[in-house]
Amino acid sequence: MSRIAGCFAALRKSGKRALIPYFTAGDPSPDITVPAMHAMVAAGADVIELGVPFSDPMADGPVIQAACERALKHNVSLRDVLAMVKSFRQKNTTTPVVLMGYLNPVEVMGYETFAKAASEAGVDGVLTVDLPPEEASSLVDALGKAQIDPIFLLAPTTTDARVKRVCEFARGFIYYVSLKGVTGASTLDVGAVTKRLEQLRGLTSLPIGVGFGIRDAESAAAIGRGADAVVVGSAVVRLFADNAQSPQKIVPAVTALLKGIRGALDAK
Repeated sequence: MSRIAGCFAALRKSGKRALIPYFTAGDPSPDITVPAMHAMVAAGADVIELGVPFSDPMADGPVIQAACERALKHNVSLRDVLAMVKSFRQKNTTTPVVLMGYLNPVEVMGYETFAKAASEAGVDGVLTVDLPPEEASSLVDALGKAQIDPIFLLAPTTTDARVKRVCEFARGFIYYVSLKGVTGASTLDVGAVTKRLEQLRGLTSLPIGVGFGIRDAESAAAIGRGADAVVVGSAVVRLFADNAQSPQKIVPAVTALLKGIRGALDAK
């Protein structure tokens, strides 16, 4: 059983929802990434989604685009991100880590080389935003050999036929995009999301995490009533941006946000 599968199995047994914060590795500087990962776990994160900086993050709104720009000013590469995960693993061998990013850096490294390096670093899952399932078999095969879960996105517009196709490749969990638009968009229709989650559960047995538009304890709790996990990205990254000139304030700010969301998710 993978770390991701084990994490969700334990949460399901205890009746809890997974809290998955996202932030961009290397933002606002490389030395904050690993301490921030540890702080997130201490604040109640169950899985960490670590963004790989990319020059053209097309699925992301301005908040995460700016985070990528700040990280790339330090020339943070995919190999640097893997080194950060490896450093995190020196103290934490249990919390799953998912890399989220775009296909180009992985293609440049090579699928087999990347999968081997990611496994050695302690990566548990990989989500490549711009990789459609029709073109995913080579990377999925490489990740499978390295015992890494390929994570895929589903959108509100994804047809049931395509959901089934995606789920043939997916492992670990499914990431459901809660709204039409980029990360950080403001409109979140909880009722529509809940209804779609009920439909998706008839098409896959994988846990379903929901992201995009979840920004605080209230929205996380509302989505958490129907989802297996909530992914909080732009709200976390915005704290990195707000404190970029005073990086010592990042960990306390993120800790406060995640503790509030954790408490809301666990409230009965």
